[in-house]
Amino acid sequence: MEGIDPASSETMRLFALLGQLFAFSEAEINALVAVFARVGAVAALLPGFGEMLAPARVRLVAAIAFTALVWPTILPGLDIPTAPPVGQTAEPGLALGRLILAETASGLALGIAIRFFVFALQLAGAMAAQATSVAQIFGGGATPDPMPAIGNILVVAGIALVLASGLHVKATAAMIGSYEVFPFGVFPVAGDLAEWGVSRAASAFGLAFTLAAPFLVAALVYNVALGAINRAMPQLMVAFVGAPAITAGALLFLLLCAPAMLLHWSGMLDEALAAPFRGR
Repeated sequence: MEGIDPASSETMRLFALLGQLFAFSEAEINALVAVFARVGAVAALLPGFGEMLAPARVRLVAAIAFTALVWPTILPGLDIPTAPPVGQTAEPGLALGRLILAETASGLALGIAIRFFVFALQLAGAMAAQATSVAQIFGGGATPDPMPAIGNILVVAGIALVLASGLHVKATAAMIGSYEVFPFGVFPVAGDLAEWGVSRAASAFGLAFTLAAPFLVAALVYNVALGAINRAMPQLMVAFVGAPAITAGALLFLLLCAPAMLLHWSGMLDEALAAPFRGR
């Protein structure tokens, strides 16, 4: 292990003074900063808590609140670097900067894995809108990411559903459990992290296709039927009949399928939060 550099040593002495001010030890303050780095990275990507529409102050308060829950739980038994005594050289140990970088990397890995589920909803909405030819008719939305209105409806409804079902409790448990897979202050193994990330991305695409499947099947049946009608009655302008029909059908399918889609999506997200580092 490399020694603590002078700048890091001065920073940790500052944390030691803060610890004396708030009646915490230097090691506890260092752990608090490191835990905030991991938890803040996760909170910045959580559905609802990390949305761009949420004010920055609200997101900061959410990160602090999660840190206040996680820090006391994982504090016992942590190997935390402290400042060397005045006049002595730094003993070999983990520098504070390296500790914060490692914790941030672990937090980003967990946060991105959870964020994949929001991407799945966005992709499902885009697939459904493209299949039913309403992507251009109902464009725009309330979220910063450009997507068809079906995607906006699914994303906003999905976020509201998981927030109402206790996302903060499940996310806190996932953050605490992440220390068993990504130990405190240890950088994730690049190869394992890449393999796991590809698996999570593939699962997100599979979930998106599953959610959009009713729209895709209905669009296939509709186009086959429209082609048969056009062959049987060439004089009929099927576009004038088909365009209103597919628009009405898309809205009807959204009304009927959205509750089941969101319940399935919420259940998959709960499974991922319960075991965020499983293969799929």
